[in-house]
Amino acid sequence: MSPTGSYGHEPFSVTTEGLSKRFNHEWIFRDLSMAFYGGKKYAVTGPNGSGKSTLLQVLWGQMPQTSGDLQYRKGDKTIESADVHRHVSIATPYMDLIEEFTLREILAFHFRLKPIRAPYNVPDLAREMYLDHALDKPLSAFSSGMKQRVKLGLACFTEADIYFLDEPGTNLDAQAFSWYRKQLDDLPAQALVFIASNNPDEYPASAEVIDITRFKPRSRQPLSP
Repeated sequence: MSPTGSYGHEPFSVTTEGLSKRFNHEWIFRDLSMAFYGGKKYAVTGPNGSGKSTLLQVLWGQMPQTSGDLQYRKGDKTIESADVHRHVSIATPYMDLIEEFTLREILAFHFRLKPIRAPYNVPDLAREMYLDHALDKPLSAFSSGMKQRVKLGLACFTEADIYFLDEPGTNLDAQAFSWYRKQLDDLPAQALVFIASNNPDEYPASAEVIDITRFKPRSRQPLSP
């Protein structure tokens, strides 16, 4: 039986105050103070290597910030950082799949851990991803584009409050890219969605754009004690 939860019934928000991250002596971003709200899509933009992925990893709680505050709320309830993983769904090109699994096995495994979005059901997901012909093929035999479609499908068909999509169009051909844009449009209206990309085709024109280069120091500054 798939897990269940009360996703989407109350608005989810993420608030940052002076959020900063550095590696050694380099500030990846600094003093980011913003509020992000459910029902909106945010495009994190910037050149390759500018820190888009790092920001997303900090926002979803995988990577600790160097300084600043990060708060999560669902309705009027504060969500502790240790519990944020219960509310998020993630797709990234660098996310590893268990390549010994077949597509049938990875779908069954994933949706034993995460709730599936209505009205989908696990047996039909391969067809929804146009991968039903490969249902019993090991993921190690998938092309890079097929693997990316699996990652996006696992993320988009999961019921969650926040969706993080990092460079979602990576390795997708034109047909698969159109499929991705449909999945993006079909995400729950109340969801909070982050898309890290330097390609405007990967996010809707209505998305609020956050240029990460705005939060980089213009010159080297002394490190805080």
